[in-house]
Amino acid sequence: MGVPKGPGPFGTATIPHAMDATSLDPLAAALAAVGDRWTLLTVAALLDGPRRFGALQEELPGIAPNVLSERLRRLERARLVVAQPYSERPPRVVYELTASGHELAGALRLLADWGSRHAGGEVDPPRHSVCGTPLEARWWCPTCEAPTDGDESDDLRFA
Repeated sequence: MGVPKGPGPFGTATIPHAMDATSLDPLAAALAAVGDRWTLLTVAALLDGPRRFGALQEELPGIAPNVLSERLRRLERARLVVAQPYSERPPRVVYELTASGHELAGALRLLADWGSRHAGGEVDPPRHSVCGTPLEARWWCPTCEAPTDGDESDDLRFA
């Protein structure tokens, strides 16, 4: 059984849970790897550095141990997290993000910013540490050295 994805700017697709992510379009592949609440929150908790299982449980209130274990295994299979042994008896590991896992930081910041603006509460937007101006995310063309406007970004392709 797959997760339906409705029509929109990224097309229409069904994301099969067991499908190889390399056969999916880029957005579907990303969702297949990290597209659920606990997976994204686990990655966010690991952005500050390596964590032991117990520390992750404390940072993710409400997650069941079996769910956290399964999400960590999934992240390892996706090569976003690596488990480093720190004790042989009893066997214990510390979890840390790979370089690919760290690359999710920007996407998580964008999602958190969107969530803060649409959650209905008064949440202060992220600000530039130098001048205090609220930050904005924009698409940037490194060749032209210019931001793209809304009309240009409508033509962006994700496949």
